[in-house]
Amino acid sequence: MPIQSSRISGFHKLSMPDRLAKVIEVAGLDSAVEAQLSNTGNLDAAVVDSMIENAIGTMNIPLGIATNMIVDGEDVLIPMATEESSVVAAVCNAARQCRDSGGFITSLSGSLMIAQVQLIDVKNPEFARLQILENKDRIREVCDETDPVLLKHGGGYRDIEVRVLEGGRTGSMVITHLIVDTRDAMGANAVNSMAEAVAPLIAQWTGGRTYLRILSNLADRRLARARATWSLDAIGGESVRDGILSAFDFADIDPYRAATHNKGVMNGVSAVVLATGNDTRAVEAGAHAYAARSGQYRSLTRWEVDQEGNLTGMIEMPMAVGLIGGATKSHPTARVALDVMNTRTAEKLARVIAAVGLAQNFSALKALATTGIQKGHMALHAKNIAVMAGATGPEIDTVARELVEGGKVRVDIAEEILARLRG
Repeated sequence: MPIQSSRISGFHKLSMPDRLAKVIEVAGLDSAVEAQLSNTGNLDAAVVDSMIENAIGTMNIPLGIATNMIVDGEDVLIPMATEESSVVAAVCNAARQCRDSGGFITSLSGSLMIAQVQLIDVKNPEFARLQILENKDRIREVCDETDPVLLKHGGGYRDIEVRVLEGGRTGSMVITHLIVDTRDAMGANAVNSMAEAVAPLIAQWTGGRTYLRILSNLADRRLARARATWSLDAIGGESVRDGILSAFDFADIDPYRAATHNKGVMNGVSAVVLATGNDTRAVEAGAHAYAARSGQYRSLTRWEVDQEGNLTGMIEMPMAVGLIGGATKSHPTARVALDVMNTRTAEKLARVIAAVGLAQNFSALKALATTGIQKGHMALHAKNIAVMAGATGPEIDTVARELVEGGKVRVDIAEEILARLRG
């Protein structure tokens, strides 16, 4: 039934159990909900309550391991947190098929992040641009004073860019980019603090008014790259190769296809980002903005043929991830995930994630070019459908197998199979 009001005075001041009890009361939920949400799994309730506001429980996501990966000559196990069937299997299969070719070779453009300071209400924006550039040394001093710990670890201010943007409600605006090396941190807090510190000085020098002071998630100075080669023998011959190339061409010239194509890339990327406690929304925003940098939304990957006729794939995308701060440090499972990967630097993490994105894309394109995406996906999804129908234990595999063999993976059919099994 509809709740009477979502206005719950003092809700944030309640303890987590009391918040949960209040939600159950106001929403008219069954008392069994309390037991479900009170179980926070392997994450201590006190940690849950410290991570977000108005916490009442946790939402557990399956954590799987992608095998077969070789990244820069090193075997790596990849923790992936996702609710979607076939994602982990896709990475395993893609990695297995390029192991004999050396696996994935990766690189990173650097660990630079951008903070933007918006200047408005300035009559002579081009003049103001030069005024800001003339104070480059002073900006360096202020930025480095803002985060001496980052400076101690080899990071800190690196450069500035100043752009004049035309249009909008406020007319011309002057945008200062602070270019900051954030090292092993994702860097949002560091660059935001620097932008806050520099903003009053920019207003003072120019006579304008500083407004927004915030990082950019288009981290195009922090690009992760990966490449790999799949031999014709490994993938099933020229027809498969050419089908993959055709599927890529479609995605690269049509935004409607590219949106789903890149979603597939992010299936793998976001799963590793989430498993390691990093910001999935930041990485996703940067990826999609980068895919549209030409003025048209395009593929994040590229596929070609080498001199021997083998299939070669490449990916290049912003990868703002870190090992310091946020859930990466506070969430014990995130720390375990990094240990599983044997990852001690943000650079290695970014490079591995790029390789996973490329692997995910290979498997999706190969499926589209051969059996179709549904066959493999539905074979794995059938288990979810069996559970939805009420199957338990050995029943799950039996029901799933019959669903796949029948070619129709639906809950109503699963219920019929289950009823028959149970007599």
